[in-house]
Amino acid sequence: MDEQLKVALVQTSLVWEDPQTNREDLGLKIDAISSDVDLIILPEMFTTGFTMSPQNIEKDEGPQTLIWMQDKAKEKEVALIGSVVFHENGSYTNRLLFVEPDGKVSIYDKRHTFTLAGEDKVYRAGNERLIVNYNGFKICPMVCYDLRFPVWARNTEDYDVLVYVANWPEPRITAWDTLLKARAIENMAYCIGVNRIGSDEVGHKYPGHSVVFDSLGKDLVFSSKEEIVTATLAKKHIEEVRNKLKFLNDRDHFSLE
Repeated sequence: MDEQLKVALVQTSLVWEDPQTNREDLGLKIDAISSDVDLIILPEMFTTGFTMSPQNIEKDEGPQTLIWMQDKAKEKEVALIGSVVFHENGSYTNRLLFVEPDGKVSIYDKRHTFTLAGEDKVYRAGNERLIVNYNGFKICPMVCYDLRFPVWARNTEDYDVLVYVANWPEPRITAWDTLLKARAIENMAYCIGVNRIGSDEVGHKYPGHSVVFDSLGKDLVFSSKEEIVTATLAKKHIEEVRNKLKFLNDRDHFSLE
């Protein structure tokens, strides 16, 4: 049987700076997802919304949410991805957590903090990419504003899936749609974007547009309402496209400093 990865994209509204309520709400949504899903993807800062006031959040909320994710992953026998406000060593990060069913945790701290909102002033930026090998797929997860920087996402490790979790607002949603498709095509990989929906306490509206593109830029699923959508990724698709077209062989070689 061909290797497949079934993903669930949780496009949801979020309660502002209320981790407990968001965990309870998302717990019910996760419980309702069918058991044949391999990976559940939550939005950026899924317990708080895109807050620039992390001091309003209890400092142990990050570890608490990590434990919650480990419990849900074990219970559902599924991997979970999402980012949260995380306090560590006296500073805050916008930390993506990749939690596997056996409790294994991989972390990625958002590289490109969103200067337009002042995220760079309150969150420490990361400087290392993450590639997770899960169910036969190499997955590269990133966070929101990272999407605007193609060099950071360049497929130098032959990953199969690129994932962006986000709080991407309505006025710039065309950029979200366009760049996700471009990242899929240029990297010859599946590209998944999971955005929130609804409004936050500082007046931003979020239209969703969570989507899965295949390696040729074809959308497999798309949503603009509050719901959970699923898609099945096939390793065979990646292999066939890359063996036929071989565009990654011609990529430019460079290093980041």
